[in-house]
Amino acid sequence: MNQDWEDRVTAAWAGFDSRPQERADEFRAVIDALVAELPEGSPDAPFEQACAWDSTGHSDKAVPLYREALARGLTGYKARRAKIQLSSSLRNTGRPQEGVALLTPELDAPSDELDDAVRATLALCLSSLGRDREGLSLVLGALARHLPRYQRSMANYARALVEPRP
Repeated sequence: MNQDWEDRVTAAWAGFDSRPQERADEFRAVIDALVAELPEGSPDAPFEQACAWDSTGHSDKAVPLYREALARGLTGYKARRAKIQLSSSLRNTGRPQEGVALLTPELDAPSDELDDAVRATLALCLSSLGRDREGLSLVLGALARHLPRYQRSMANYARALVEPRP
């Protein structure tokens, strides 16, 4: 895999984002053709295929591909993306508890631009389990950092949602 390949994947996604959903099969075929260029055993292959299935409404087909990508050793930014997307797909397929288990350790991972996506996806998984206060706390905590004012208040409210009441 090289920058040219990455650029072509990015272009395929840009094209898909501008197309109607009824062209999903065509988009997945483009991704499959790009994946066919990768070396055998590449963790990027199942990751890209999982993303394509997931984005075209097939979380059920994406789940095993995300797992395969992680098992093959997907690392770094893409591994974190895979965990977020896998958790979302697990939630969509009725397994939010697995999503919570997968994403909770990501709260302590080194910070990056995906932090808020981790919290938002984890909040959805928690909500699916009836743990709305915990989910709301995560979302408010993530939002507080982006507010022009009231950051301290919102962060305090977020903590109060999950702290034991006196």
